[in-house]
Amino acid sequence: MERLEPGMARIRIKNLRLRTFIGIKEEEINNRQDVLINARILYPADSAVAENEIDHALNYRTITKALISHVENNRFALLERLTQELLDIIMQHAQVRYAEVEVDKPHALRFAESVSITLSAERP
Repeated sequence: MERLEPGMARIRIKNLRLRTFIGIKEEEINNRQDVLINARILYPADSAVAENEIDHALNYRTITKALISHVENNRFALLERLTQELLDIIMQHAQVRYAEVEVDKPHALRFAESVSITLSAERP
């Protein structure tokens, strides 16, 4: 894992398992399936460390609730689209400098545990 710059914090949301409609086959369109979401978020945490107050931190609970709501209340044909939309939700927060989202679709391929897509975004 890369080294963090001083003052930066890395938030990791690990193995967020949700159910949604994802895919292009009739069976996938008509039945919810599991997806597994992992996210890495980097943001400057100097103020949060110094002040020890939530108002100075990036609220990962708020972000996670938004991800859950989006996944559970929408339909997706492609993993790429779902992954990008989740990344966009995270990047709406001005404090975020870098985010990476990986979405796994368990049992999407015969003989494979899962298939995943990873996308990232960076703010200068």
